[in-house]
Amino acid sequence: MTGSTQTRRSKRGWLIAGLPLMLAACVDKADLPRQVAQGDAARGLGVVQEIGCAACHKIPGVAWPQGRSGSNLAGFGARPMIAGRLPNQPDVLIQWLIDAPSLDPQTAMPPMPLSPDQARDVAAYLYSLDDD
Repeated sequence: MTGSTQTRRSKRGWLIAGLPLMLAACVDKADLPRQVAQGDAARGLGVVQEIGCAACHKIPGVAWPQGRSGSNLAGFGARPMIAGRLPNQPDVLIQWLIDAPSLDPQTAMPPMPLSPDQARDVAAYLYSLDDD
């Protein structure tokens, strides 16, 4: 392999690795906070507690447990990406909550036993979270 080929591959690697960050810079802050049609944040908190999301995630409003294997969900609504790979939009988030592996086969998040209504409520709750 020539030095020129290695350089092109290196640049391509940096571009691919940096793409989520570049996309994150393109988020229109006017879209925040995101709204979930027919979603209810209070019901979403109940669903989060019922199905045990905090076993993996640290979640504001859920005192125990404080999971560490998943991401900290504080400030989730202001994030431009879901799992660093997908645009943080309500329709994408709802699908992610129901069946994350269908969107990212490499994710550690399993499919969740959520109805579409429950997923909308959980999405509304996640979008309500502050950085605290």
